[in-house]
Amino acid sequence: MTELRALIFDVDGTLADTERDGHRIAFNRAFAEAGLEWNWSVSLYGELLEVAGGKERIRFYLNKYSPDFQPPSDWDKFLAGLHALKTKHYQELLSTGAIPLRPGVKRLLEEARKEGVRLAIASTSALPNVTALLKETLDTDWFEVIAAGDIVPAKKPAPDIYYYVLDVMGLAADDCLVFEDSPQGLQAAQKAGLKTVVTVNGYTEKQDFAGASLVVSHLGEPEQSFSVLRGDAGNASYVDMALARRTHSLPAIK
Repeated sequence: MTELRALIFDVDGTLADTERDGHRIAFNRAFAEAGLEWNWSVSLYGELLEVAGGKERIRFYLNKYSPDFQPPSDWDKFLAGLHALKTKHYQELLSTGAIPLRPGVKRLLEEARKEGVRLAIASTSALPNVTALLKETLDTDWFEVIAAGDIVPAKKPAPDIYYYVLDVMGLAADDCLVFEDSPQGLQAAQKAGLKTVVTVNGYTEKQDFAGASLVVSHLGEPEQSFSVLRGDAGNASYVDMALARRTHSLPAIK
């Protein structure tokens, strides 16, 4: 049996519930500052989450909901500027402590570090957003690799970000266990041959995660048990390194 040598984490929705009350609000504040009469509701943002990447999400929204919108002549510059505004507002939200880590995240990371298990980030979110969250809630030095944003050509569900992390760490897919929260993230990990634990959130709890090794409501704490939605957690009531190793050793769900 291959030894579990590294844990690889998605960020948005996995480490923290950043989507609904973080990124969505930041997008709306950026639109308002830019003088744009757009407002992304909770339900609309759930649909937009099907598209990975902030700039890509804006483009999709315009194509579907505002096809007559006439941007400035330099389309890429317009998107980049708008996304930079959004990043500013997102980081301001983080600085207020409005976006805490999800249950069990810090505990599991600390346990992995104590046991010498390597840690990495694989996210489609912009790198400044990822590092801002880590600096506010954890420590960027905990992670050997922080792969985010446009570091690879294709975003999730393409597997590129995971191939990148594996290459930089010099590891095989069988050495690692991934933590994701979305079907797109699971697909990316699966295409890279990685076993995956899914921690659902309000936007993804009803979606299909066939092929994941374990699907839970959150990572849990000793005093806050998780719910197992798919897979076999044995007698565990929260995800610790013992359950991570057990999950890594089991075949993926068919």
